[in-house]
Amino acid sequence: METFSCKSAASFLIVIFVIYSSINSGCAARPAAGNTNTEFIRTSCSATTYPTLCYSYLSSQATAIKKDPKLLAHAALSVSLDSARSTSADMATLSRAAGMTRREAGAMRDCVEELSDSVDELRKSMAEMNQLIKGGGGGSNFAMMMSDIQTWVSAALTDEDTCMEGFAGKFMNGAAKTAVRTRIVSVAHMTSNALALINCYAAFHG
Repeated sequence: METFSCKSAASFLIVIFVIYSSINSGCAARPAAGNTNTEFIRTSCSATTYPTLCYSYLSSQATAIKKDPKLLAHAALSVSLDSARSTSADMATLSRAAGMTRREAGAMRDCVEELSDSVDELRKSMAEMNQLIKGGGGGSNFAMMMSDIQTWVSAALTDEDTCMEGFAGKFMNGAAKTAVRTRIVSVAHMTSNALALINCYAAFHG
């Protein structure tokens, strides 16, 4: 129970931080009619913590996203989920590799568990986001549905950060640490971007 409470508190703080950051960055004002779809994505990505990564992954979907904050948030969440699934599979494979120290092996097992949780949370977020799109915006349930999505995505980000923290310290300077950080940093950045764009969509809707 204590672990859950701490984790929930950390997730809440992440949500507040990303919402605050999005508000202060302007959450990318709606583009003028003459702007292109790719310009909309570039401007929207400027509200995220990792705008270059955001644009590089989402610009190829400009035709489908158009200038819709809802579809942009959906696409970002989809990219994050796909990345988390792939990374989770990579970590499961790495966890079975030989040559790791006892601490590295323990940290790797914990990381696999954290990433499994992250994938589950992002999957639930995607299911809820799909309901929003099919339902034309959620109607009177919008605020509750968005709250669920924000909570799950922030929890996924916390899980990814927890995985990286397990490989902190001088005793984790080997190949396992490098392999984990390379993969986890990427998926954590994508999840952070998705959360920022989800918050921007919530702000636009309001």
